Amino acid sequence: MNKLMLSTAAVAVVFAGSAFAQSRDQIKIVGSSTVFPYTQAVSEEYANKTGNAAPVVESTGTGGGFKVFCGGIGPDHPDITGASRAVKSSELELCAGNGVTDVSEALIGYDGLSIAHARSAPDMDLTEEQIFLALAAELPDGKGGLMANPNQKWSDIDASLPDINIIAFGPPPTSGTRDAFVELVMHDGCSSVAGMAELKAADGDKYEEVCSRMRQDGPFVEAGENDNLIVQRLESDPNTVGIFGYSFLYENSDKLKPVAINGIEPNFDTIADGSYPVARPLFFYVKNAHRDVIPGLNDFIAEYMSEEALGPDGYLAERGLTPLSDAKRAEVQDAVLNGKMIGG
Repeated sequence: MNKLMLSTAAVAVVFAGSAFAQSRDQIKIVGSSTVFPYTQAVSEEYANKTGNAAPVVESTGTGGGFKVFCGGIGPDHPDITGASRAVKSSELELCAGNGVTDVSEALIGYDGLSIAHARSAPDMDLTEEQIFLALAAELPDGKGGLMANPNQKWSDIDASLPDINIIAFGPPPTSGTRDAFVELVMHDGCSSVAGMAELKAADGDKYEEVCSRMRQDGPFVEAGENDNLIVQRLESDPNTVGIFGYSFLYENSDKLKPVAINGIEPNFDTIADGSYPVARPLFFYVKNAHRDVIPGLNDFIAEYMSEEALGPDGYLAERGLTPLSDAKRAEVQDAVLNGKMIGG
C-alpha cells in the first residue's frame, strides 16, 4: 500500500478549492454506536472548555463510518471515525485509493459486549454454545448435514433455561458490535457444538459461514445502530434480550441487568482482567492531513487523549469505558498526539 503522505500545503489546496471550506467551523465525526457516547462526552467537554462549536457526531456504525471516512480528503469528508474493532486491511486499501494515506489509530479503552434484559426478567446464565444454538441460522442435523435452526424457546436448548421464546435484538451487519459478537461469541460457541469439528475438517469455508451467519426467521432481530431503541424494547418486553456494548448496560443499570456468560457478568473488573469472555478494544481514527486545517481539531484530539478523559478516574470511565493500563495509555497518547501513522 502506498503510504506517501499528502503535505499540509496540498491538503490546504483541496480545502481552499471548496466554497464549503470557508464555513467548515465544526469537526465532523462518524462511526461506531458504541464509541458514540464517549466521543459525545469529549465533544461536550471540548466545547465547554474552548467555547468552540461542538463537533458534529454521527452514529453510522463501524463499517459505515470507515466507508464515509475513507471517501477522501477535504472539508466534505469526516475528520474522525469511531470503531468498535480495529480497521480492516480492505478499509485501509479503500482509504489509500481515495488519498487518505496518513491516519492515526487511537485505542481509547475496552468495552464488554453485553447481553442484557429487563430487571424484571428472570436471571439467565448462558454459555457461548447455548447462545450459538439460539441465534445461528443453521445447526448440524446429527446426520452429517445441516438444518435450519429449530430452536424457538430457550428451553429447547436446555431444559434449565426459561421456557420463553428466543427474541434477541442486535446490531446490523455494518456494526462493529455485530462483528465482535460474531467473532467473540458465535465462533467460540460454534466450535463447541457436536458436528462442527467434522464440518471444519471437511469444508473450512462452509464452517466459517455457518459459524458466522445469524438466523433471519424471527428470534434474532436487527435493531439498527441506535442502541437506545434496544433499551426501550427490552423495557417493554422483559422476555427479550439485547446485544450492545457494556456502556449502554452501565448507563441503564436502573432498567437493565446483564445475562452472565459462562458464569461471569460484565463489569469494570471482569472486563479489565479478561475473565469476562466477551471484551473488545475501542478505537477512533483521525486524518492527520486535517489536523492543521480544520479549526479546533488538534484541541479536540488533545482533550480526547487527556488524563481527564481517558484516565482511570476520568469522565469516560464514569460513562462505562474500561481504561487502558497506565503504560498502554501513555503509549497511545504519545502516538496520537504526535500524529504517528498506522504502520509508521
